[in-house]
Amino acid sequence: MSPLILITNDDGYLAAGIRALATAVAPFAEVYVVAPDGARSGTAASISSTAPVSYRPIAHSQSSSPQTAPLTNGFAVTPMATPSGYPSSIHLFTCSGTPVDCVKLAMEQILPRRPDLILSGINHGDNASISVHYSGTMGAVFEGCMKSIPSIGFSLWLQRGQRYEDVPVSDATLAAISSLCRRVAAEGLPQDVCLNINLPASPIFRGWQVCRQARGQWTAEWADATNPHGLHAYWLTGTFTDLEPEATDTDFSALRAGYCSVVPITVDMTAHAARNTVQQMLSELS
Repeated sequence: MSPLILITNDDGYLAAGIRALATAVAPFAEVYVVAPDGARSGTAASISSTAPVSYRPIAHSQSSSPQTAPLTNGFAVTPMATPSGYPSSIHLFTCSGTPVDCVKLAMEQILPRRPDLILSGINHGDNASISVHYSGTMGAVFEGCMKSIPSIGFSLWLQRGQRYEDVPVSDATLAAISSLCRRVAAEGLPQDVCLNINLPASPIFRGWQVCRQARGQWTAEWADATNPHGLHAYWLTGTFTDLEPEATDTDFSALRAGYCSVVPITVDMTAHAARNTVQQMLSELS
């Protein structure tokens, strides 16, 4: 039996990145795409707890009419009028909720059996360093990991203003992604560990580099927006600063060198190394 792969994202089901990812793994797996009906960037692991969530199947189309939809973070998603270009074997669904909603709903209402692998992406923009905390792409990955399903997030490192179509993930990198996913579907990942993979915008595949999350910080995060009611309004934007640019073992270091960064992440957020320090501090207060 072929492995069952569930794929979602936070750019919406019409985004070019999710189509590329689904197409890359379709030759060896039964693939279900269950993705939001529009952009959900920055939703992290949020869920829809105050309104019902719906889904619907999407028919394949043989033609498309590209349209560009800019996102408030400066990147752009180029959706299609209808989702053409997918292999006909892929099951397509759209969901009114968040990426995490997509995973939860697919698991209980859509998939014929438990998936062997959950993939999210390919995101239009990176999720390296601390951006992993804000990412709807990675929120879906965390959800899969918490359900003890091997889960991987893929994101493309774009410069501000670039579109996925300007520098699409190369065929060589997609082939490497396919090989990696085939192996993880067969062998799994360590318990409570998922992978955050960021891809450089490069025509070649230089290799994987397992690394750690860079220390970084977002600043200048608000830009003035026109408000029809005369109120102060702002777009969320920002400039990212790598706080350790000389480090050679971080995700951004790998990306700058042309490698695909692979950061193993655990859903156990306990700071184990700090437990004794905190215990000592509390003991001194007694």
